[in-house]
Amino acid sequence: MSMEIKIVGELMIPLEKYPYVSHWTTIRQAMETMEQAVFEVGGRKSLARVALVCDEQYKLLGMVRRRDILRAMEPDFLAGQLAHTFKETPVKPGVPMAFPEKLEAFVNKQLERPVSMIMTRIEAAVDYDDNIIEVAARMVAADRSLLPVLRGGEVVGVIRTVELIHHLALSGA
Repeated sequence: MSMEIKIVGELMIPLEKYPYVSHWTTIRQAMETMEQAVFEVGGRKSLARVALVCDEQYKLLGMVRRRDILRAMEPDFLAGQLAHTFKETPVKPGVPMAFPEKLEAFVNKQLERPVSMIMTRIEAAVDYDDNIIEVAARMVAADRSLLPVLRGGEVVGVIRTVELIHHLALSGA
């Protein structure tokens, strides 16, 4: 079975169907938007792992991933050390966490910051008429699982690795 090479415009999620937030939205609000976002792509329901971040004129500025939100809850002075510490010394079930009320207050404060503080700026995009092999290569090069799709210089949708892999699996690549 040979693979049908489609253009990204045939597989993309239209912009109006994908969750987005304003750059001044709090991290908590972005998290809630992502949690509520369920959309259908190719007859399959999908959850958003990313929310797009826009300015006042709805111009795409960046994106925020679930992983970015989790990182935002870590104190700045530890910058990456907590994840490393837990990887090296896993927390054992039933062991009480020190100062849980202080940690809860800290996390709540962190989640009230604007999402623009943790978003990833858009540095790569694909064109509506690009074939999916080019798009896959661009995603790998940019180390991104989602890229904006442009048509005539305007963002018209997004393409995720989920849609690419789904198409490749169905076409017998």
